[in-house]
Amino acid sequence: MVKKKYTYLLMVIPAFVIFFTFHTYPALQGIFYSFTDYKGYGNWDFVGFKNYLNVFQDDRALSAYGFTFQFAITATILVNIISLLVALGLNANIKFRKTLRATYFLPFILSVLIVGYIFKFMFTHLLPDFGKALGIEFLSSNILGNPDLAWIGIVLLAVWQSAAFNTLLYLAGLSTIENELYEAADIDGAGSWKKFWKITFPLIAPFFTINMVVAMKNFLMAFDQIVALTGGGPGQATESISLLIYRGGFEGGEFAYQSANAVVYFIVIVVISLIQLRVLERREVK
Repeated sequence: MVKKKYTYLLMVIPAFVIFFTFHTYPALQGIFYSFTDYKGYGNWDFVGFKNYLNVFQDDRALSAYGFTFQFAITATILVNIISLLVALGLNANIKFRKTLRATYFLPFILSVLIVGYIFKFMFTHLLPDFGKALGIEFLSSNILGNPDLAWIGIVLLAVWQSAAFNTLLYLAGLSTIENELYEAADIDGAGSWKKFWKITFPLIAPFFTINMVVAMKNFLMAFDQIVALTGGGPGQATESISLLIYRGGFEGGEFAYQSANAVVYFIVIVVISLIQLRVLERREVK
């Protein structure tokens, strides 16, 4: 019995050591430096909560928070609507169902940067040329160069790539619903919408909760999509919090200040996730 326990410990300890070394320790180090004036090199002194107070007075940080929340909320809603619709279609008894499922999952296994550069080419060259040829004014300009429209391009990329994973979770949820429930609803004369609203949606509520929380968390941490498409521009119109922390911390000599920003943002994400879980779990079928 004792030997068996040691075997399990040997299986778990390496993963724990790696996680602590490359995740927990750097995080604790970042929290420590957030109370200093460390620039990423040289000497440092303790400054107390000065960095944290400055975050709330930084117009650039507040602008990044505004863009990030606008992007994350829009993308979370869109990706869940699209994923649920696709999952319902793929769960139906249609031809080429397995092929279509594999096709819809392809975007998820592609690198975000590669997909991002493809989308950038489409927005920069393909769509404007297409719009000019057909005389469609809306498509004739590069939206990534427009401070008011660039965020829409990032939303389209993020939703297109994330929909695959969310669809997979919804398909898992739909597979748990027994057909007898739909057959009973048919006998009672229930229509398609009533069956969805009264049977399908309540029974996949736990999967809806997971998708909403995971999607919101991922979109709040958006980085690769923005780097590939706009680099945070035009100007700073699409600069997310993650991009601001990276640039300021590693390129701008603001390691301590951006560490404080990262701690604040971590707390914000945790609070939002807890609120989502508390609200969405109330409507789940127990």
